[in-house]
Amino acid sequence: MNIQQAPVEIAARLSRQLPEFQNPYDAKAIARRVAGVPHLNLVAYIGEEPAGFKLGYERDGYFYSWLGGVLPQFRRMGLAQALAAAQEQWALENGYDSITFKTRNRHKAMLVFALKNGFSITGFEERHPMEDSRIWLRKSLISQKSSQNP
Repeated sequence: MNIQQAPVEIAARLSRQLPEFQNPYDAKAIARRVAGVPHLNLVAYIGEEPAGFKLGYERDGYFYSWLGGVLPQFRRMGLAQALAAAQEQWALENGYDSITFKTRNRHKAMLVFALKNGFSITGFEERHPMEDSRIWLRKSLISQKSSQNP
């Protein structure tokens, strides 16, 4: 596995291959969202093949982890964990004290992943049906920084 920064076009291409994404953004929409703000698009490669991605950007003074996923054939290989760790390291090195994201209630695996990785639930937006409700999560990076700099 190799993780690299990559153009948003790769994130858009991977998004279209993820079964969880009902209406994935195209490359132009992604580029518009991150234009003019600090952002990071990480892509995990297995050999030469893009297998997953994690895309985030600065939003209202914090780092927002916006989109990400691993293609089904590459799941259970640690790619999501490696992408998250690389994103957290980048955010910390670039002055962010936390990472925030939201997910839909239907994405139980994402919720479990987030909770196991130190995120806390910070908000809930009720929608109907309930599976479309949004759950906001945040992870502090400060404790990581202090443990890295004794």
